[in-house]
Amino acid sequence: HLLCVNRTSGEITWHKQFDPKLPEHNYQGEGAYHGYAASTPLTDGKNLFVFFGKSGVFCFDLDGNQLWQASVGEGTSGWGSGCSPLLYGTMLIVNASVESGSLVALDKSTGKELWRSGGIGSSWNTPLAVKTDTRTELVVSVQNNLLGFSPDDGRQLWKADGVHRYVCPSVVAHDGIVYAIGGGHTSLAVRAGGDGDVTGSHTLWRQTKGSNVSSPIYHQGHLYWFSDGGGFLCCQKADSGETVFQERLEPRPGRIWSSPVLADGKLYVVSQNNGTYVVAAAPEFKLLSHNAFEDDTSRTNASPAVDDGQLIMRTDRFLYRIGK
Repeated sequence: HLLCVNRTSGEITWHKQFDPKLPEHNYQGEGAYHGYAASTPLTDGKNLFVFFGKSGVFCFDLDGNQLWQASVGEGTSGWGSGCSPLLYGTMLIVNASVESGSLVALDKSTGKELWRSGGIGSSWNTPLAVKTDTRTELVVSVQNNLLGFSPDDGRQLWKADGVHRYVCPSVVAHDGIVYAIGGGHTSLAVRAGGDGDVTGSHTLWRQTKGSNVSSPIYHQGHLYWFSDGGGFLCCQKADSGETVFQERLEPRPGRIWSSPVLADGKLYVVSQNNGTYVVAAAPEFKLLSHNAFEDDTSRTNASPAVDDGQLIMRTDRFLYRIGK
């Protein structure tokens, strides 16, 4: 399903429904942890791009008219498909780890495949375009390694020792330094711009702290991330990985699978079943607020979107606009 909702009134402007390419992963057990709607759509202001896993990548105009559809593979996983597409110039980049073990570049105007690079194993995160002094690289975290690719032709430029298990959190970067976290208690920083195996030459630090699902945030020289099961916020120095604080949220949030967003000097993170936590984005822990819907106890895995001083939030039952 793809829905367009009026931002002011909440009324559904248009709704598109698709026949999925079957068989899909079973919506039970691990396959029901996040459902079929983990990928986030994106727009270049003219068209809308949506990734539906093995059913393909779709492009629509903003009136909901389909312009093209492209397949990036037909594989499935018991964990489902969860990567979001990335726009880079005239290309749409898709992490099709589940579908074909590949990073795929499509022409955003036609859906034509421009290049495909393999070796993308056990990776449920969205690639990031990282600028160095001489070039731009596409960086993605896969099982065991961080990988850097040329966006022009998909050629692998470098690799570095990474997270030694499947990887859900997306990487973040600042001034050409890539920061990655993952399960197995791992966080690390690698300077982009290398060639070949850069584990020894470009790894700046590696620490035995990390989170399994939620992505980190870089802000003013610090790295912030929320644990998926422990219910705490960790703040690390970006230059060394040294832990500044690790504090537990109260009331206990339970599982957190959404990624935090940074707005107005605050971190907003939504727990699955116990509301939203607002924490100061500062190297001193300060819980500012905790809010939960009294009449909606459904699960929340989606990160909030910030627009015009307001939050757009989605639970498994409702879409909300919150603010003045």
